Amino acid sequence: MKWKEADIKQGISKINALLLYGPDAGLVDELCDKALEFLSVEKDNLLAVDSDELREKQDAIFAESCSPSMFGGNKAVIISDAGDSDTKIISDLVNSGSLCATVIVTAGDLRVGSLRKLFEDGKNIACVPCYTDDAKMIEALVHKELSADAGIIQITPDAMAYMTSHFGSDRGITRGFLQKIALYVSDKHIVELEDVEKCLPDTSASSADDYMYSLTAGHTNQTMIALDRLIYAGADANMLVRMLYLHFNRLLTAVVDGQVPKLFWKVADKFNKAIKIWPAEEIVTVLSKLNDLEKLCRTKGMQPEILIRDFSLKLALHAGKLYMKTRK
Repeated sequence: MKWKEADIKQGISKINALLLYGPDAGLVDELCDKALEFLSVEKDNLLAVDSDELREKQDAIFAESCSPSMFGGNKAVIISDAGDSDTKIISDLVNSGSLCATVIVTAGDLRVGSLRKLFEDGKNIACVPCYTDDAKMIEALVHKELSADAGIIQITPDAMAYMTSHFGSDRGITRGFLQKIALYVSDKHIVELEDVEKCLPDTSASSADDYMYSLTAGHTNQTMIALDRLIYAGADANMLVRMLYLHFNRLLTAVVDGQVPKLFWKVADKFNKAIKIWPAEEIVTVLSKLNDLEKLCRTKGMQPEILIRDFSLKLALHAGKLYMKTRK
């Protein structure tokens, strides 16, 4: 069954298993925690394994999943970072007639394949995609976290525009920085642009802006200088990939639907330039490559910093070529 986030609360106790997948790793983790909360699963009734352990510990996992709790209460088994290669074992487990635990499977941005098909088409099991938040969802999250309950009485328009254009690649990261902002302004109860800038990651908002918007506008030198600053400041390659994924999704929405997000004035010109030079089919291709890049960055033995540098340089050069075509 295909579910939405809101379905988890009422439905989780009625199914055998739930698949949570998508590019927003923070949202995947958040919904997994909520599912456990709704099931009232205590620590002693929880078994968590990584997909790499499935084959090695298959017998133990099945035994734990199919035996009643010694302590009473609901049991749960979490299988993390699953993929299509794990479908057979997971299918045998969730379709077992003797399950005594709810199985929660988490995964990255799965394409349509055997694992998604299993949960989308199966009985007594469900899946929830966890896509990155758009500007509207981010604004709602900001209002929820920076509300009167948090002691906030006002958010200035500049501060809101800045947050909706910078947050969204990871729900957990977004919540963390909103909580940081709430503490930072606790003495004055107003969120202003200066406050938001000071509370953003150590990787610096200005460098992140320069990196993303220079890249899609075809400014190669600015892109690589900004990337150097981000990496020097300790930016994680996976975080940068998720930032780019969100950025290109926003660009795609602007190109296809004409829905231009509220942008901070410093980046508006570059984004408008990118809208003119990037065809929709080119953006879709980049989004697919970003999915592949994220998997490579998580592969043992690979060097994420080299991968993101190479990808960024090639993409910025390509954007420059697209821009030159528009001038002919």
